[in-house]
This record gives sequence, structure tokens and C-alpha cells, in this order.
Amino acid sequence: MKTTSIKYGIYSALTIVVLFVIGWFIGKGLDLGYSGQEVVGYTTIIVSLSFVFFGIKHYRDRENDGQVSFGKALLIGILITFFAAIAFGIVDIVYQYLNPNFTTEYYNHHVAELKTTLSGVELETKLAQMEAQRELFSSKTMSFLLMSMTVFVIGFIVSLLSALILQRK
Repeated sequence: MKTTSIKYGIYSALTIVVLFVIGWFIGKGLDLGYSGQEVVGYTTIIVSLSFVFFGIKHYRDRENDGQVSFGKALLIGILITFFAAIAFGIVDIVYQYLNPNFTTEYYNHHVAELKTTLSGVELETKLAQMEAQRELFSSKTMSFLLMSMTVFVIGFIVSLLSALILQRK
């Protein structure tokens, strides 16, 4: 179980890093905008977490005589997910060093978007909330935790579904 989790975790981590870099260059070249880049980002996460399914299946079929309990399958999935989550958090920090204006640009984009959809008191309230959170989200530690937890939560769901599908007694 340990070697399967490490092997597929590394595959997942490498995939998320490679797809992030490819997505970054494609996104810059095509000028996808923030919505398009968000789609590319979540697609990257899902594709890299496909190794959760394949890792559990590998363990069940090749290392455990065609059997795996729900709990063990879930544990393998979570361990694989952990690798991808840490890798994505690290890549996000590296990206912030490569593009130090990203947080400010992203913030300004959302402010401009809010100004087109809200007005008056609603706008002022939302802007005050965003301003209060701005410093928190510009922290590299918080960014690492946020990105890692995003991948981990999605990975937990993928692990849960994979464990349900692949469990065999």
C-alpha cells in the first residue's frame, strides 16, 4: 500500500505541476482571461487526481489479490491526494514569485466585475469584505494552504468515489 501510494502520488504531483505550467503558457498565449484560466486550473486538478482511481485499482488488482476494503481504498486515495495537494500549493507559491502582480491584478479584476453587477450599499459592503480579506489572501502561507486545501477537498471526493467503485471483498 505504501509503495502504491507513493508511486501514484508522485505521478499525480508531477502531472499537476506539468499541466499547471502548460496551462500557464497556453493561458498567456491565448489570453483566456480569469474564467478560462479557472477552467484550465480545475481541469488540471481533476486530471492529476485521476491517479487516485488508478492507484487504488493497481493496489487492488496487482498487490492485494483483487480485493480492497472501502477504508483501505479511501486511505490510499487520500495519501495520493496529499502528494498532489502539496505540489499544487508549492507551484502556486512559485507562480507568485514569477508573477508578483497576480494578486493585485486578480483583485482589481474582481472589483471591476463587481462594479458592473452591483451598486450602492451592496457594492460598498462587498468591497469592504474583499478589502478585509485582501491582506490575508496576499500572504504566501495562506495562498499555499488555500490551494492545497482546494486540491485536497476535490481529491477527497475523488478518493471517496473511487473507493466506492473499486472496493471488493
